[in-house]
Amino acid sequence: MSSGNQSLKKCHALLPTAGAGSRLGGHLPKQFQELAGRPMLSFAIEAFMQSPLIESIWIGVSPGFIDQPILTSLAKGNKPIHFLPTGGPTRQETVRNTLAAQLQAGISPDDWILVHDAARPGITPALIEKLITSVQDSDSGGLLAIPLADTLKQANFDSVIAGNIPLVEKTIPRERLWQAQTPQMFCLQKLHSALEDAIRLEADVTDEASAMELMGMKPLLIEGAARNFKVTHPADWDLMQLLLNLDTK
Repeated sequence: MSSGNQSLKKCHALLPTAGAGSRLGGHLPKQFQELAGRPMLSFAIEAFMQSPLIESIWIGVSPGFIDQPILTSLAKGNKPIHFLPTGGPTRQETVRNTLAAQLQAGISPDDWILVHDAARPGITPALIEKLITSVQDSDSGGLLAIPLADTLKQANFDSVIAGNIPLVEKTIPRERLWQAQTPQMFCLQKLHSALEDAIRLEADVTDEASAMELMGMKPLLIEGAARNFKVTHPADWDLMQLLLNLDTK
């Protein structure tokens, strides 16, 4: 931990939105489908727009989607928002490409970047502020996450019964297990370098924190909230729709 000038760094949001969201179905990628009366992506954008500690918002879009009129309708707010054709075949490449565009645009390599899943519309300005204030004096960055509450079972797929139903191999202790969420907050240049290395090494990284861990960093775990879950399956969509509709009442 260090104090110094760490707290003077600016914070920017980065939302990778190039995924197809095929598990959910629909004629548009899920982040642009209408949820609670609005494109799902708009909820995350609004949360960052309402966050006084966020300087600007950068959104990596699939190059084939960059001219869609729906993006114009989302580009409204009280701070700069940039839609860039930086989407790649994987999340890591989309984030890496968008970070490179930020560097090229003159964003300080030492500024903080908060990478957030577009499919987590339950994020709130309060959670964003909690992450920033908890991490901004750290050298290692950090992420929102929640301690696991459920009992975990490891499956044995080598021993199955009729219908390919797996058997329990063992119970996994949950005391030290957390479920990662987003935003995940790291310095721009450090995160860009970490993702460059991970992509070059074809490492199995599923979020920004795991790329940083490959570099020997130990990010801070900042407790998030259950409402900040990722919308992946139709049941998630229905639950989030109920939650967001309650927010507007």
